[in-house]
Amino acid sequence: MDLFKYHNCAFAKLLVFRIQMVLAYQIMAVVVGWHIYEITHDPLSLGLIGLAEVIPYFASALFAGHAVDHLYSRRLFGALAAILLMINAFTLTVLALGWLDGNATLWIYGSIAFTGIARAFIAPSYSTLFAIILPREAYVRASGIGTATFQVGLVLGPAIGGMLVGFGSKTLAYSVATLLCLGAAIAMLLLKIKEPEKSAGIPVLTSIAQGLRFVFSNQIVLGAMSLDMFAVLFGGAVAMLPAFIHDIYKMGPEGLGILRGAPALGAIITGLWLVRHPINLHAGRWLLAVVAGFGLSIIGFGLSTSFWMAAFMLLLSGLFDGVSVVMRQTIMQLATPDVMRGRVSAINGIFIGSSNELGAFESGVAARLMGLMPSVIFGGFMTLSVVGVTAKFAPKLRKLELHQLN
Repeated sequence: MDLFKYHNCAFAKLLVFRIQMVLAYQIMAVVVGWHIYEITHDPLSLGLIGLAEVIPYFASALFAGHAVDHLYSRRLFGALAAILLMINAFTLTVLALGWLDGNATLWIYGSIAFTGIARAFIAPSYSTLFAIILPREAYVRASGIGTATFQVGLVLGPAIGGMLVGFGSKTLAYSVATLLCLGAAIAMLLLKIKEPEKSAGIPVLTSIAQGLRFVFSNQIVLGAMSLDMFAVLFGGAVAMLPAFIHDIYKMGPEGLGILRGAPALGAIITGLWLVRHPINLHAGRWLLAVVAGFGLSIIGFGLSTSFWMAAFMLLLSGLFDGVSVVMRQTIMQLATPDVMRGRVSAINGIFIGSSNELGAFESGVAARLMGLMPSVIFGGFMTLSVVGVTAKFAPKLRKLELHQLN
């Protein structure tokens, strides 16, 4: 099937929005991590970055899902998210210039908290617009293209952030992130599509409850969300990379950019492969297998004492994670009714948000208690345990074939 005979201009604008948002967010993430560790030299402070973002994200995500499903325009909510992230990037730019008085760490954590609110609207807006623009038969390949685009941002964002700090300054890096957010807002506002009529008159709490009931009553959807959440919760090592660079590999921000970009480079490779060779058979088994591969790669990273071996193991983790992301997104798109896409995407975002941000906090605490390398190895083994538990208690996911969802 030729995917791009369907609304190619609208889909391209949606991808432009997505990659600019990812680039901006990743530049901010890598620079903020460097900025905080430069001030504190404490791995726990890196974990607190995740906690500062996830609390407001959790508080607003379900309401964001309801709003995208029932209120106003999905395009406007996407543009609003970009504008909020732009304000945060600009605040960090002013802070780096030394124009803000007070504790710099508190300013950074405060800005990160507003980033959590902005993020709450990104996934529901993208997911619902994706389903409006594309027909169902294009979802598998479009998910591969969307994931590859997302991962390009994950590769380039950290690399650009590290280079901008290493050869320029934190101010320059934050300024570039500000401009990217502005570009994302413009791309979303230029997206011209006919949006479906919104269903009105549903109380917000009733609407949220409907979404929660759907997710928790669907073993396939819940199993896919839970597998990703707990695997990344324990297996995510990215938050500790500034400490690895400082204390083990003795390198600067350029090295941090390489390690931050390595997993995403692996995910780009698999994303592009899956566009041409989508997985349609034994989807559940493949999903479990690649998450197990992710856990083994994280163990390999934890055992690495060489910078380039560590980068290779992170590249492998991205290869496995890229398959997992494409398959999980495809499952979510095919299994979710159109009228619930915003809410289900928001709930999925909470699962993923908890895995990333709470995972960063867990990594910081574990590193403080066990040391950097033992904490990462422990997390990899925990990921393998999660795969085993999911395979046992979610048989419908384990046996899933994608044609069952059409």
